[in-house]
Formats: sequence, C-alpha cells, structure tokens
Amino acid sequence: MPMVNSYTSLERERSSRPREQLRTGQLLSLPLLAFFVVPLLVIFLRVDPAQLLSNLGSEQVAQAIGLSARTTLVTTGLTILLGIPVAQILARRRSRAWSIVDTLIDLPTVLPPSVAGIALLITFGRRGLVGEALTQLGVQIAFTEIAVVLAQTFVAAPFFVKAAALGFAGVNAEIREAAAIDGASRWQVFRFVIVPLSWSALVSGSVMTWARALGEFGATIIFAGNYPGRTQTMPLAIYIGFEIDLDVALTLSVILISLSFAALLVVKSFVHRNGDVEDRRS
Repeated sequence: MPMVNSYTSLERERSSRPREQLRTGQLLSLPLLAFFVVPLLVIFLRVDPAQLLSNLGSEQVAQAIGLSARTTLVTTGLTILLGIPVAQILARRRSRAWSIVDTLIDLPTVLPPSVAGIALLITFGRRGLVGEALTQLGVQIAFTEIAVVLAQTFVAAPFFVKAAALGFAGVNAEIREAAAIDGASRWQVFRFVIVPLSWSALVSGSVMTWARALGEFGATIIFAGNYPGRTQTMPLAIYIGFEIDLDVALTLSVILISLSFAALLVVKSFVHRNGDVEDRRS
C-alpha cells in the first residue's frame, strides 16, 4: 500500500506540472498582451459614438476613405495580376539566383517606408530615371493618385507574392502531371488544378496585401504628397488630423483598426480552414 500511494502521488505531481507551467506562461504573457491591447482599446474608449458619426459625414474624412478604398482595390488587383507569374516562378525555382530574387521581393517589407518613397520619387519623379521621359510625353506620376497606387504596391505586393508562392509550391506535383497527361494545357492545369488547390493562400495573400496598402503612410507621403481629395489617404489624414483636429484622427484610427482586425480574421479563418483540409487528407 505505501508503494501504491507513493506512485499515485507521483502521478498527480506529474499531471499538475503542465497546468502550473501553463498558468505561469499565461501570467508572463500578460505584460506584452496588455501592451498591445490597451493602447488600441483606449482609442475606442476615447471616441464618442455621436462624434464618430458626425466626423464620418465630414468632407475630409469622406474623401480620405473614398481615396483609400479606390486605391487599395486597384493596388490589390494590380498585385494579383502581376504577382501570380512571379509567385509561380518562385514556387518552382530552387537555385541560388532565385533565392536572391526571393530576398529582393522580401526587401520592401523590411525597408523603412521613407526609403521606399525616396526610391520611387527619384525613379518616377519629374527628374527621375523613368519619370523624366514620361514627363516629356505629358505623363506625370509623382504627387498624383497613380503615385499612391505605386507606393502601396511597392510595400504591399510582397505579401501576396509570398503567400501565392507558398500555395503554388504546396500543390502536389503528381496532380499537375496527371492533369498534363490527360491532355490539359498549361493554362488549364493552372486554371483548374493549381488555382483551386491554392485558393486559400491566394485569398489570404490578397487580403494581407489590401490591409497593408490600406495602412501605407511613409512611402505615400514622400512620393505622392498629402493633398486632400487627391492623394490624402486615411493614414495621411490621421497625420494631419493629429495636428489640426484630433477627433478626425481618432475617427479614422477606429476605422483602420476595425478594418485591419477584420482582415486578419479573414486571413486566419482561411489558414485554419486550409489546415483542417490538409488534416483530413492526411
């Protein structure tokens, strides 16, 4: 009996250790979680709902929202159109040369936004490498809505390309070969095999691209300027609103936080759904 009792107590002690470790981990995680949550929550608590509705009807807020909605949709569509061929190549190539290309695609995500803005300005500005020739043709890019789209694309496109490349790489090569053997062309294999099997990655990458473009600030203000109704997106309006009208800045901040949170929820739901499908297949 004493041996049985000692064995039972040992098992109880072992079973209680994971619970204690979990509780300790939860307590240690509280400071960083609070650091993330509290400042965002304070913004919502600071905004008066009546004032929020009133600010939504103001011309400055309406123009900023409309411009952001329009440019981010164009940016996302342009990124999908131009990013899919790059993602296909990255999904298939494994040489050192293509690893450099892969690194270059990642570079805009870690560059300071101001550097991206300067790079775009000296390339597409009036006296830029490309911009000077375009100016002679009567085409101006810098400080226009086109510049907003280019700035957003520069910093946001890598999110779609990387997600799409991972999705394409996850398609079983045997499935592609089987479709080709059955007589499907390359386009048909891509359209009816690769895209459906990579759909969650494509949607997730598109949503992340849209969300990143929605929050773009640094490259836009340098390359496109901050002109209300022309190049002033929501982040730029927040910058001006902070100096002139804090209520406007808070209103737009609430909108951006809500949209970004919703975008992340969509991405995570697709990721979890894709994970469940993979578990069922395995």
